[in-house]
Amino acid sequence: MKPLVGLLLLGSCLCAQAPAPTIDSMTTELSAARRKLVDWAGLTVYGSDNTEIAAPKPGENRVVFIGDNVTAGWGKGKTPFFPGKPWFNRGIALQTTPQMLVRFRQDVVMLEPKVVVIQGGLNDIGMVMGPGSEGTISDHLHSMIDIAKAHGIKVVLASLTPICDCYNSIETRIRPVGKIAAINGTLRDIAAETGSIYLNYYSVLVDTAAGTRQMKKELTNNGIDPNDAGYALMAPLAEKAIADALATK
Repeated sequence: MKPLVGLLLLGSCLCAQAPAPTIDSMTTELSAARRKLVDWAGLTVYGSDNTEIAAPKPGENRVVFIGDNVTAGWGKGKTPFFPGKPWFNRGIALQTTPQMLVRFRQDVVMLEPKVVVIQGGLNDIGMVMGPGSEGTISDHLHSMIDIAKAHGIKVVLASLTPICDCYNSIETRIRPVGKIAAINGTLRDIAAETGSIYLNYYSVLVDTAAGTRQMKKELTNNGIDPNDAGYALMAPLAEKAIADALATK
C-alpha cells in the first residue's frame, strides 16, 4: 500500500503545481479553435491585403514566398525580409502543405509573380493538423508546382530546415532528423523532375560538426524556427535560387 500512497501523493503534488485553467484561457483556446475550424486554410490572413496590391509593373521581378512558420517569421525580428525588393511574404505559422495548397491560388497566383518560393512539410511530419507523410507532402507540392506552371510562374522548392533538442528533448522525437533528411532528398528529386530550383536552407543551418543532423543552437531560439542569425544565412541562398529561376527558360 505504501508505494500506492506515495504515487497518489506525488500525483496530487504535480496537479497542485500545474496552473488551473481560467475562464479567460479557455475562452482564448476556444476562440482559436473556432477560427481554425471556420478558416482552416487561413484564407482570411492575407485575403484583404492581396486585393489591395496592384498588378506588377513592366519588368518587375515579383516573387512570393509561401510557407509555414519558417517563412512567416522572416522579417519579424531584426533581420528584414528583403527590403526594397518586390517580394511578398505569405507564410502562416504552423501550416501544413494541404493548407498551403488550398490558398495557393489566392496568395500566390493572384499576385502574378514571376517566381514562387514554396517552403513547407515540417509541420506535416510534426502532425500539427493530423497525419502527414512523405507521400502526401510530395502530392501537395506537385499540385502547387502544377498550378504555378499553368500560370507561367517559375518555382523554387525549399528544403525542410533542421530542428534540434537545444531547448527541450522532444523535438527530434516529433520530427525525426532522419525523416527530415529523407524528405529533403525527395524534394531535391521533385525539383529536378519538374524543372524547379532546389533551395537548400538545410545546408547552412545544420550542425554537421556534431554529426547529429540537428540545427545549430545559435541559429534558433526554440529548436524549430530560425532566428535572426539563421535568416541572415538563408537570405543569400534564397536570392541565388530566385536569380537561377529567373534565368531559366
